Amino acid sequence: MNRPTTRARVQAFGGFLTNMVLPNIGAFIAWGLLTALFIPTGWIPNEDLATIVDPAITYLLPLLLAITGGRMVGGQRGAVMGAIGAIGLIVGSDIPMFLGAMVIGPLGGLIIKKFDQAIENKVPAGFEMIVNNFSLGILGFLLMIVSFYFIGPVIESANNFVTSTIEALVATGLLPLLSLINEPAKVLFLNNVIDQGIYYPLGMQAAAETGKSIYFTVASNPGPGLGLLIAFTFFGKKAARRTAPGAMIIHFLGGIHELYFPYVLMKPLTIIGMILGGMTGIAVFSVFDAGLVAGPSPGSIFAYLGLTPKGSFLGIIAGVLASTVVTFIVTSLILKMEKNKDDDDEELTQSVEKSKAMKQQGKQLSNACSENTKKNEDINTVSFACDAGAGSSALGATTFRKKLKKKGIEGLEVKHYRIEDAPDHSDIIVVHKDLKDRAKHAHPNKEVITIENYINDPNLEELLDRLEEQRA
Repeated sequence: MNRPTTRARVQAFGGFLTNMVLPNIGAFIAWGLLTALFIPTGWIPNEDLATIVDPAITYLLPLLLAITGGRMVGGQRGAVMGAIGAIGLIVGSDIPMFLGAMVIGPLGGLIIKKFDQAIENKVPAGFEMIVNNFSLGILGFLLMIVSFYFIGPVIESANNFVTSTIEALVATGLLPLLSLINEPAKVLFLNNVIDQGIYYPLGMQAAAETGKSIYFTVASNPGPGLGLLIAFTFFGKKAARRTAPGAMIIHFLGGIHELYFPYVLMKPLTIIGMILGGMTGIAVFSVFDAGLVAGPSPGSIFAYLGLTPKGSFLGIIAGVLASTVVTFIVTSLILKMEKNKDDDDEELTQSVEKSKAMKQQGKQLSNACSENTKKNEDINTVSFACDAGAGSSALGATTFRKKLKKKGIEGLEVKHYRIEDAPDHSDIIVVHKDLKDRAKHAHPNKEVITIENYINDPNLEELLDRLEEQRA
């Protein structure tokens, strides 16, 4: 049995959290803009409009999270269960229940899903509606009571513990140490667990009180990634130097941080530059008492500036620039110290040769088994998949469609998804190599192609050759 690794499990959990938050980012940004503009310390204080701020963060945002989480697990009935459970949390707590909503929503969806499975084909004809309505009402009622008296207080205590721990780091000036966790976690595709599970909820609580929060910046700063890619542009070897400028533009302006992950994985020592750059950025943000009004998603410089409140522009810009410079300097030194001048090209050449060998083996296997021949050649659907299904996979799918068009290959469906949401009719699923275990676990019977670079990867070129041969 193909069991998933611990990292794959954590990645899947982070992806689940992201898919709960991502559809509601617009509401979070709307609340952030409301706060930045109309609270007493905002750009244009307005006492009447400022009265919307507290109800929105107390009721609207947690309910949206709970509804989305419930729907992901149990469909529309799960969404209703999630909302019912969440209202018990909200009324029974003294803090915005973001963490609670992200627990109770999926839990409510799971409860109603399991109940529906248990009574499937057991309800007499004509009684379906009454059973559906009363089961949802009764189970929702019970969940609401349990949430009010038990789940809410437990989550509030856990939230207070995490908050006090991080506030202690802030008070002692050790908040930059979070980069020791953040940066390695990001390149292992575990960033969503940290951002969506910890920093976003804490940031929203802080922003509700002060109109901004540094927590929104500690893991999303685009500066370190920019510094890394600039260093590869100037001091990387041929392969890295060719692709780094394009990755730099998409990362910094488009906010897709996954673009720089392969460069760190290719040269693991460069994680030192990322950590030091991240620490520098957090330190500068702290010195200037800077923060954002909501979580930047995607983490581009445009999102950063758009969510910067009055009085924080200097600190935010300085923090991003400082982190960029530090990462650039450290990464440049690491790249210049390397003795082998052709490492990257050798690695690329080896990847191409390996792809050709795999292609030849596939041809030999197809000659030996006609059934497999038909399966391997009949490619109609290619699904690009990533952690959240909205960043690197979208970029990969768009780029691949353009390459297909240039080669005159038509009639192929190429779309992007979250790994677990890739459709069953997919002939091939394309993921980053560090997401392979998770993809194999979610789709054990599908061909999974792994890549290291979303802009120019030899495995994608190999796939293009296969498709050309198929349609020849």
